[in-house]
Amino acid sequence: MDKILSVLTPEEYVYLSLRALYSEYGYKKYRMSKFEEYDLYAKNKDFLVSESAITFTDTDGKLLALKPDVTLSIIKNSKDINGVMKVYYNENVYRISKGTKTFKEIMQAGLECIGDVSADTIAEVLSLASKSLGVISENNVLTVSHLGVISEVLNYASISNDKKEQVLRLLGQKNLPEIKNLLSNENISDDKKELVYSLVTVYGSPEKVCDKLDGFAVSKEAIKCLGELKNVISVLKSENANVIIDFSVVNDMNYYNGISFKGFIEGVPTGVISGGQYDNLLVKMGKPYKAVGFAVYLDEISRVKGE
Repeated sequence: MDKILSVLTPEEYVYLSLRALYSEYGYKKYRMSKFEEYDLYAKNKDFLVSESAITFTDTDGKLLALKPDVTLSIIKNSKDINGVMKVYYNENVYRISKGTKTFKEIMQAGLECIGDVSADTIAEVLSLASKSLGVISENNVLTVSHLGVISEVLNYASISNDKKEQVLRLLGQKNLPEIKNLLSNENISDDKKELVYSLVTVYGSPEKVCDKLDGFAVSKEAIKCLGELKNVISVLKSENANVIIDFSVVNDMNYYNGISFKGFIEGVPTGVISGGQYDNLLVKMGKPYKAVGFAVYLDEISRVKGE
């Protein structure tokens, strides 16, 4: 066994460990074709890590793409789901690498839950995201946000739609000075501005932050969303996960909703795990389900494994 382990690349070792973990929780392996019709990706470019794709024309004249993403294919092929479809994958995707800025074949793993997704399902997915980080490195942290809370706060502050997009972008950058500058001339009360600013400043461990979350309870929907956030945080803390509440974890709200999260390990500046709820994407694709999942970017693992 040791001889076999010695010849595995870091990515292969991590993937095999993740495969055992996901299988233990009842997830089934999903396999997809190397090609999908380009139209699938063209309609959902903002959902992709990289908007660019390698395309070619098939013999029947259809424009195909080497898969830059797995989640879209899983959603496209999901039908007649009874309960929750729980799948994991290990696929090579083809997109522009963050490091080289050129197209690269990248190994990616992940899991998806699609169907009658419950609070327990969401908690399980975040638990598995935390456990996945533990497989990769002992020095890790899972940062968790809730897009519903953010949306309710911005609505409460009566921020216009064009300004809202800018606030979300700056929130993702933790750029508080520019958010203050953006809202300086807006006809918004000071207390509402301070509430928006606190989306940046309310940051840290649950022990440090949880008492401050009730300040975001500006509506019935916000209270519901805060309950969902506190529930997953409680599950993660019961498992001794290293978790941070961070509302700068913002995804495109045209696709995502609810819980959003990223996973980091020591030595890698960008996240090695990214995920959340993406019910809005399923609505856009005409699927009557809910969904939550995450991707593990195995190409980032070599940075911390010394290759």
